[in-house]
Amino acid sequence: MHVTVLGSGGCTVIPKPLCKCRVCREAREKGAPYARTGPSIFVHDENLLIDAPAEIAWQLNRANIDRVDYLLFTHLDPDHVEGFRVVEQITLDFRTWEAYGGKTIRLLLPQVLKDRITDLKTIYGPLIDFYEQQGFVECIGFDGRTTIGQTEITAIPVDRGSQTAFVYIFEKKGKKIVYAPCDIKPFPEHRDEVKHPNILVIQPGIFEKGLKHGFRYPENHISRTTLYTFEETLALARRLKADQVLFVHMEEYWNRGYDDYRAIEKNLKNMRFAHDGMRITI
Repeated sequence: MHVTVLGSGGCTVIPKPLCKCRVCREAREKGAPYARTGPSIFVHDENLLIDAPAEIAWQLNRANIDRVDYLLFTHLDPDHVEGFRVVEQITLDFRTWEAYGGKTIRLLLPQVLKDRITDLKTIYGPLIDFYEQQGFVECIGFDGRTTIGQTEITAIPVDRGSQTAFVYIFEKKGKKIVYAPCDIKPFPEHRDEVKHPNILVIQPGIFEKGLKHGFRYPENHISRTTLYTFEETLALARRLKADQVLFVHMEEYWNRGYDDYRAIEKNLKNMRFAHDGMRITI
């Protein structure tokens, strides 16, 4: 399997607009890999785009992606779906205001997300209604598992009550990638599908020290309901017996730049922090 990390940042891009902190100044001066855009990856084997942050059009152009057949959302938080309109930009034939023939993108969604996709709206109504009407997308729901091309996809919900986030497992020819970028607590580690991956792609979790403004997370902070600490994430990865671990969704307020993450890597075995444009092959 061949994967590109289109965006390795989190809910706030790096550099954060107008911010003059050390991390943002450095990112502004040096660009990638110090700069990070919103969370998204691309699986080249099936021309599968996973998540669409606000910067997705630019990300696709930067990575020289020339075809998108499928789109998959991990959940419907804004930093993962703000760029949904990219389906119109990719497929639109302005002469008819409909999609070019053969360009319709298949939007694959676990049924619970398919039922809620109409919540994404403009003043004209649900986005999905217009996009399907014009042929920009075909929305396809599935329960638990689906197959595209030679890749099998398993969707496992994170048990967070009314919130709906998914961990995805991509398998092809005996190789396995587990993709868990955001809102993954409590992680479904009891499921056999997430064990022994070739690569676990996961958010590193909360860093307790060294944050901007000297902030320290109180025990009742809302982030602790959705994220593990970095140390807990390391322990989780080891329990899953991942061959390799790739950290994504790095947040600006963690106050760490590219070189800081590289320094942390030196004390970790088979674990890396992703950067925009990183290519992975297993």
